Amino acid sequence: MRTMKKDLLTVNIYDTRTQMGEAAAKDIKACILSLLEKKETINMIFAAAPSQNEVLASLALDKEIPWNRVNAFHMDEYIGLSADAPQGFGNFLKAHIFGLAPFRSVNYIDISAADAEAECARYAALLAQYPTDIVVMGIGENGHIAFNDPPVADFADSKAVKPVLLDEICRNQQVNDGCFSTIDDVPKYAITLTVPTLFAGKNLFCIVPAKTKANAVKETLCGEIGEACPATVLRRHEKAVLYLDGDSSALL
Repeated sequence: MRTMKKDLLTVNIYDTRTQMGEAAAKDIKACILSLLEKKETINMIFAAAPSQNEVLASLALDKEIPWNRVNAFHMDEYIGLSADAPQGFGNFLKAHIFGLAPFRSVNYIDISAADAEAECARYAALLAQYPTDIVVMGIGENGHIAFNDPPVADFADSKAVKPVLLDEICRNQQVNDGCFSTIDDVPKYAITLTVPTLFAGKNLFCIVPAKTKANAVKETLCGEIGEACPATVLRRHEKAVLYLDGDSSALL
């Protein structure tokens, strides 16, 4: 493992994707246990994407983590998919961790909500009630975090949760990840936690494997901090760690 700092952000680079996922899970577990020494319960937000497969698998299998003291949330959801669509992010997380570990509570964004603004307000109120201790996240091919694509990302957003129009790079990534057959199948709109909501998490663990993310990783670490690459905001967080593999770090 190689490690470096970029501004406030710690960057850990591993040879393989498996090593990266296992190391991130080990660090997340340590953070959970440390927080639970001081608090009765904690609150975690999870990303839903194939890039998170290894870390979620390691966490879900860990019987030493007292999940019954953890309230779980997720960071984004499509608008317009059926409630049982496997591409739904709540359904993805249910299959990969929410349905595998005995959480104290699991709080889903309602994929079938008829009123997106009302659902954003409901979820924002929940997040305010349960301030975030840990965020487990990734970075998109366009540098997005959650569904804060460059055209809609706002580092000073006044909203905690909002509906957004997804840009073409983001929608194509869902095809590249094998979640949809064609871009025409990918919804155009989604609900997302905003950049300030994610940044407010006390501990951020960002897991980014694969060569398809290499350019986004380079921009995140080498570009100017700003909404053109939303993930650059991680460089301003005192307790953020970025986990990379050999492929995603190839352009550094």
